[in-house]
Amino acid sequence: MGNGDTRVRGIAARAGGWSARHRWAAVGIWVLFVVLAMGLGSAAGTVELKDSEQLGGETGQAAAISERAGVDEPAGETVLLQGRDAGLKATDTEFRAAVAAVIEAVEGTGRVTDVTSPYETRTISKDGRSALVQFDMRGDADTAGERVEPVLKAVEKVQKDHEALRIEEIGGASMNKTFDDAFGDDFQQAEFSAVPVALGILLVAFGALVAALVPVLLAITAIMATMGLMMIVSHVQPMDDTSSSVMLLVGLAVGVDYCLFYLRREREERAAGRDPETALRIAAATSGRAIIVSGVTVCVAMAGMLFTGIATFKAMGLASLMVVAVAMVGSVTVLPAVLSLLGTRVEKGRIPFLHPDKRRRNKQGSGNGSEGGSRFWTSVLRVVLARPAVSLAVAGGVLLAIAAPALGMKTQNLTLDQEFGDSLPIVATYQRVNDAFPGGSDPAEVVVKADDINSAEVKSAIADFRERAVSSGASRGPVDVKVHDAQNIAFVYVPLVGGSDLDKAEKSLTIIRDEVRPATLGKVDGVQAPVSGQVAGSKDFNDQLGSAVAPVFVFVVVFAFLLMLLSFRSLTIAITSIVLNLLSVGAAYGILVAVFQHGWGASLVGAEGVGAIITWLPLFLFVILFGLSMDYHVFVVSRIREARLRGLTTRDAIQHGVVTTAGVITSAAVIMVAVFAIFGTLSMQSMKQMGVGLAAAVLIDATIIRGVLLPAVMALLGERNWYFPKWLNRLPDLSHDESFEEPPSPPAVAGEKVSV
Repeated sequence: MGNGDTRVRGIAARAGGWSARHRWAAVGIWVLFVVLAMGLGSAAGTVELKDSEQLGGETGQAAAISERAGVDEPAGETVLLQGRDAGLKATDTEFRAAVAAVIEAVEGTGRVTDVTSPYETRTISKDGRSALVQFDMRGDADTAGERVEPVLKAVEKVQKDHEALRIEEIGGASMNKTFDDAFGDDFQQAEFSAVPVALGILLVAFGALVAALVPVLLAITAIMATMGLMMIVSHVQPMDDTSSSVMLLVGLAVGVDYCLFYLRREREERAAGRDPETALRIAAATSGRAIIVSGVTVCVAMAGMLFTGIATFKAMGLASLMVVAVAMVGSVTVLPAVLSLLGTRVEKGRIPFLHPDKRRRNKQGSGNGSEGGSRFWTSVLRVVLARPAVSLAVAGGVLLAIAAPALGMKTQNLTLDQEFGDSLPIVATYQRVNDAFPGGSDPAEVVVKADDINSAEVKSAIADFRERAVSSGASRGPVDVKVHDAQNIAFVYVPLVGGSDLDKAEKSLTIIRDEVRPATLGKVDGVQAPVSGQVAGSKDFNDQLGSAVAPVFVFVVVFAFLLMLLSFRSLTIAITSIVLNLLSVGAAYGILVAVFQHGWGASLVGAEGVGAIITWLPLFLFVILFGLSMDYHVFVVSRIREARLRGLTTRDAIQHGVVTTAGVITSAAVIMVAVFAIFGTLSMQSMKQMGVGLAAAVLIDATIIRGVLLPAVMALLGERNWYFPKWLNRLPDLSHDESFEEPPSPPAVAGEKVSV
């Protein structure tokens, strides 16, 4: 077995050993798996989430009624006509001429139907300065944005002929086209740029092209395989675009991380004088085990999303869970085979200027085959271990201060102006429509289902509903009704007082749901009348998400605690792991609230005036960050525990573990921060919030948490770090501790490169 007899136990060690002995078979099986997953997935196709599946509460009920009835609502469009001069009113001849010109122009395109005049529908503002021409796009609402351009051009032509008025179009189709034109490639470019960014950082880290390519290729193949698996799984749990994007982010992060952990340890053992075979076996038994513990913990965290009951979260959770599992399996199977095949050729394609000769060889550790490690972190650790209580108080106090703003977190679905600011002209149109017709841009939509929608009783109830919606103060009208006789369904559109101010609009929604509807439609037997729309969707989503927070939190924390307990056989390590991870998540929340809600430093990331956190982000960040934080934590604690079992004191083991893992954790963190920061540059505030939150949390986790708080806490606890009550000995032992002989003195080969 080479020059170091090795006793190995555990799945990771056995998998790595088999792969190293059957190199081509392991690589072939992996390639076959990726090809089969992609092929079967392409053959199966993807089942997309429906509106009724994505939404909960009454919003989901309304969508389900429409889908069952086969009623596909067309994409509605609105043209705002507004006098630039306060003296120009809708009753003036010039204004009427402009309205007639708009109606003629949009009808002339042949792309629209059901064009209505504001003089018929009473869609004229109270001050008489503004009026709305409304119509529907022909064809499928989902693709209406692709057909709306001729209509937009027709409206623009009318605007040129009537300079005294402001004539602007807004609606689902026009907004989709505007956003696709402005940001259509924005998100995709961010996804594609993530790979070259990661590769560039790995080139700097390894200084060799082949070594840098290996982690990226493993991550890419894991993502490809997961894409195929997602298509298959979508027939059980439908997927959406968001789940694919999250899968790519998580897959790239963990795929590269796991490779770094493995490759870094293999290089370190070779630098310590072990032959390639033994070095690979040790990497399999140590870093491989850490990868499995970390991967299972991340999978458990991602599985927490399944407890939300929200289809979008369930899709994201499954997609993330699958890509982590695939990357984990690939790291402990095909990676050792690839490294065995490459041997010293993994150093091919060296880039000398990235690693000067004086940095190519690292100092040896204290007789255990470890590197001397990072000079910076050695200096930091010297201070932390000399004054652990002070270090804990200072670092903990800083993080608690950073987390403090999270106590006042306000979450909501972002309105159009919050999501895009004033970067697009259509946002200004949206605001003008809301000012002139509060709630008109995003009315509440009541889906009325009856046995006979045209019965006298139902017609009377709808009429009463329209009247009470206005008299109750929840709406200023006009309340429009669209009846589908064949399906016995009617859609009632209620502009809510409050408009784009969701807090006020939700109060109006509550009046509609709890007072107006029971007093009118609720009195007719057999009538269903769920209230949906953007405001209702935001409230229903918040309510459903709020009820899911506790079970998700308990599931993730309890299972992560149990995994750490069984893997490290230490009650203390399990508890401190959970506390430190929660502190990291809390700090990320605090940064989000400070920047996006309070506006502190918002101009630095282009986030002025948002004033709230997107509803889904806090729970999403908790699950993702809790999982990703375990990567670093497991890796560091594994090295500390390994050193302690080899006879080092706890204090020396902490020094050894933190310093020798600093290089790989720094490299992994820089990659993650860079990739997430790319998403922080996007124009959409929701994506910006996600990118900034993830990047900030990873940066905090890899520096303050792992470099200061963890060693400070462990130094204060001393031997109590390894406390494991006797009554817990009955629990399964997942530690699989390895024992290795000391390596010989390393060969003095000039220019040997082992650092990360």
